[in-house]
Amino acid sequence: MSSVLERLLQKYTAELNKASDDPNIQLALSRGVKSYRDNTEAALKRFPHTTKLAEEVRAIKESAIERMDELVTQARQAIEANHGKTYLAKSREDALKLAADIIGTGKIVVKGKSILGEELEIRDYLIEKGNEVWETDLGEFLLQLRHERPMHIVSPSIHVPREQVAELFSEFFGREIPPDIAAEVGAVREFMREKYFRAHFGMSGANVVAADCGAMVIIENEGNARICTAVPPVHIALVGIEKVVPTFQEAMKVAEVTWRYANYTVPGYVNIISGPSKTGDIEKVTAYGAHGPRELHVIFVDNGRSEMAADPLFRQGLYCLRCGGCMYECPVFQLTAGYFGYRYLGGIGAIWTAFVAGGMDNAAPLIYTCLRCGRCVERCPVSIDVPSMIAELRRRIVELANEAS
Repeated sequence: MSSVLERLLQKYTAELNKASDDPNIQLALSRGVKSYRDNTEAALKRFPHTTKLAEEVRAIKESAIERMDELVTQARQAIEANHGKTYLAKSREDALKLAADIIGTGKIVVKGKSILGEELEIRDYLIEKGNEVWETDLGEFLLQLRHERPMHIVSPSIHVPREQVAELFSEFFGREIPPDIAAEVGAVREFMREKYFRAHFGMSGANVVAADCGAMVIIENEGNARICTAVPPVHIALVGIEKVVPTFQEAMKVAEVTWRYANYTVPGYVNIISGPSKTGDIEKVTAYGAHGPRELHVIFVDNGRSEMAADPLFRQGLYCLRCGGCMYECPVFQLTAGYFGYRYLGGIGAIWTAFVAGGMDNAAPLIYTCLRCGRCVERCPVSIDVPSMIAELRRRIVELANEAS
């Protein structure tokens, strides 16, 4: 075992053991898992067609990943025809430089929830460049104040019970915030309003992109992503190249399955963005920069995804819709939350860590934590075979170790 891997494993094991003994994590996750299961059961019962639609979405993703480069090119052309600007970042470093070149320094950035943003660690990078950056998703905002990383991809602060939230907010806002969820939400809403309207840039991710028309679909409940993408004068979107599907109709199918398995009958907001704001109300001449952003910049990010797509076994990792359902069913995650993870979490996170967000050294502890029980496969709307991929990664780790000895 390399010294680097040994140190990573020791640190990871210590964090995992500490998390498994943390009563706050147990309290918060017990509440969260029950809520997720109840909500998802109700959503699928109300909309029973979803399970068949999920099979169709699996086929859509299979076909799209085979044509990924072609579809990204088509999406870029469509967005640029819509008066947006697009970029292709081959690596994390490329993506960060592109964002920094657009934003500069001394700016205010309001950011919606983005798993790709976490992969790139873009908030900290932009702050280091001299910018003021605020997470606007309530859970992400909470973790920004705690200086912690997300513990779930949909519910990032799932491990923090309301009592701890009240303590944190009371200290940050300088007044007593009771352990009442409505009061806690109200305090953040009040604080964030001014940030939205002073911001120079709004930043978001995207759940899926339609190549034919360039439309990006952003699913949310809080309304913060809508404000981030509609109020500041410039909108920057970070999109993994695996998110592109051929048509708008297929994009909406992907979106519906995603939100249903993320435990919502229907989300509060479904944002569809294809370019900067525009109007044709004067003489039917299109003018850009009406009430919304004057500019749209879309950064498509590879960062190892092409390598995954080229592998017949691991390409299915790119089918992941980011619904987060697998994590609620994972026995290890239920004990440790996102401490079973690096930038990506759980069994599927081990695959993503190995290829795009940390490499094999950081993935190895996760690979050997996964129980390969298959409960994630049963929950996954697109039936990603995580146990088989974990087995192959273990084989590769042994092979690398033998080569090094």
